[in-house]
This record gives sequence, C-alpha cells and structure tokens, in this order.
Amino acid sequence: MIGYSLAHYEITSELGRGGMGIVYRATDTKLNREVALKILPAAALASEEDRARFFREAQSAAQLHHPNIATVFEIDETIPVDADGNEVAASDGPRPYIVMEFIEGETLQELIKKGPMKLADAVNVAAQVTEALKAAHAKEIVRWRVG
Repeated sequence: MIGYSLAHYEITSELGRGGMGIVYRATDTKLNREVALKILPAAALASEEDRARFFREAQSAAQLHHPNIATVFEIDETIPVDADGNEVAASDGPRPYIVMEFIEGETLQELIKKGPMKLADAVNVAAQVTEALKAAHAKEIVRWRVG
C-alpha cells in the first residue's frame, strides 16, 4: 500500500501489523499533517462480522480522549488509488480505514529491544498504560477484575 492513497491520505510507510489491520504512516493532504492510517486487510473483508467489528473498534476508540491514547480523527471506506489516480484492487471493493493521531517517538517494542529498562522508566511506562486502560474502562470499552 506504500505509495497509494485512500481518499486524501497518501501512504508513506508501514508502522505495524495486528489482528485487525495494518497501520501505516500517511500524509493528510487536506490538513497537511502526518496521521496513522489503520486499514482492514483484504483477506478480512470476506466476513461482514470482521468489517462490523472494525467499525465498532473505531467508534469505541473515538469515545476516548486521553493523553495516553491516540485520537481517532475519521473512519471511512474507499478504494485505494495509485500515484496516477488509478484504482487498485477495485474488485475487492472499498477498504475500511481508521485515521488516527500520529505520535512521533519510540514504540514500546523498540524500547524493550534495547534491553532492561531502569526501574523508574518501567514504572513510568506501566503508569501510562494503566491510566489509558483506566480511561477505557471508565467508558466500558475494556473491563477487568482484580483477583
């Protein structure tokens, strides 16, 4: 998808992959800013339940406003186009995507690869994750029990 566009988002690099999509770094050409663009892979489009779950995930995440959680800007679906404006894999139909805040910096995975963290740094990361989970729990997006 690098070099392609979805609507007015030009995909520039891949940031990561997960069970519900691939996240790319992209440029929002209307607002001239970098964003994170999560796209549901074509293989997942075979199931309407997967598509519905993807949209539910975006709607839930959009309810969260917290410094430790990326803000959701938009959710939509469209057919990707190449640099010349030609549709790519149009037979797959429109591709659902979520546009989120792009946060510059090191990922937790990159930080862990460097080796053991100092205790103060590990506590700081754990506190940030806990605060984000607490915000999601308050909106009933995640639930947990102690014990």
